[in-house]
Amino acid sequence: MRWMTLLAVTAVLALAGCGSSGSKSSDSSSSSSSSNSNSSASSSGGGETLKLAADKSALKFDKSSLTAKAGKVTLEMENPSEIPHAVAIKGNGVDVDGKTVGNGETSTASTDLKPGTYTFYCPVPGHEAAGMKGTLTVN
Repeated sequence: MRWMTLLAVTAVLALAGCGSSGSKSSDSSSSSSSSNSNSSASSSGGGETLKLAADKSALKFDKSSLTAKAGKVTLEMENPSEIPHAVAIKGNGVDVDGKTVGNGETSTASTDLKPGTYTFYCPVPGHEAAGMKGTLTVN
């Protein structure tokens, strides 16, 4: 089992070094153009920040489900791993990626969300498919 983890980590590191898929990660707080009401909802509803972290030794987050109130939602993901990670939100017409970060850094994805179910995930190639994702429920 340990060798499979080592093999997965090696493959991920090789993929991470092969290209710069960070073109989509420009200032996620200002690139949430898929939302119709960028600042009006956040000024009336305040905003909610949910914190999570990448697992130090596996391709997963420390939480598999999150809950937030409708309005501006920010996910802050700390990365204690040597593997580069990011946090992203998708679903219901939303697709916002945070910046890919290294060990000790924080990735942030922020956007206005309506009630519904969304997916939070790591947009680094192969990470979501390996299970680095969870459910974000917005009430």
